Amino acid sequence: MSTLSEIVLIAAVIAAGLIAGLFYAYTCSVMPGLARADARTYVTGMREINIAILNGWFALGFGGAPLLAAVAAALHFKSDLRAALPWIIAGFVLLLVMLIVTMAVNVPLNNALEAGFDGDNTDFEALRSKFEGVWERWNLVRTIAGIGGFGALVGGLIAHVRA
Repeated sequence: MSTLSEIVLIAAVIAAGLIAGLFYAYTCSVMPGLARADARTYVTGMREINIAILNGWFALGFGGAPLLAAVAAALHFKSDLRAALPWIIAGFVLLLVMLIVTMAVNVPLNNALEAGFDGDNTDFEALRSKFEGVWERWNLVRTIAGIGGFGALVGGLIAHVRA
């Protein structure tokens, strides 16, 4: 077994677990919690979350998971490590779906939420209604993709260890 391939795969599993867990937390706690709030609190809360999440810790999991999965796949092309390759490729693809959904749907919705905010002059109800349902549906898609990616990478790690 290659030490580098093991290290990269373990790092990919950890990063994928972190990002899947983050999106899972949104799905089962953050968004249901915000759903109970009035429109002003909902919009304000989402704006603050969108600002706060743009940090290095988030970037490590969000960008790092698919990148590390891609590197792990490349390192597993060796014949003695190929048993893990289908799992790792599946994990990479699912993490790529998570990334694409986020960049194609959730981020533009976040940007639209920000653009529609006009302080006390904001129509909070209208802004919330354009954002909430669509954002939450696509968050569920990226959550499922992230969890699937994490699970597939765990499968790859198990196959790697058994090889």
